Amino acid sequence: MSKIVALKISDMHCVSCAMNIDGELEDTEGVVSASTNYAKAETRVEFDEEKVNVEKLLDAVKRAGYTVIDMIDQE
Repeated sequence: MSKIVALKISDMHCVSCAMNIDGELEDTEGVVSASTNYAKAETRVEFDEEKVNVEKLLDAVKRAGYTVIDMIDQE
């Protein structure tokens, strides 16, 4: 089953930062899509709850070098 969350991200400095976050999340098994808005410091992630959990999404953002400061369930 697909779920969408919005992650508030700190430490982004440019559009390239947003692209790094998207890439790391999209390389995570179970992530359907990731879209980061640099201006809003927010990432919207659609993922399959049967394949990946939120903790792994947070780990992916951390691997990219950024910090999740808040999370909002979208669906």
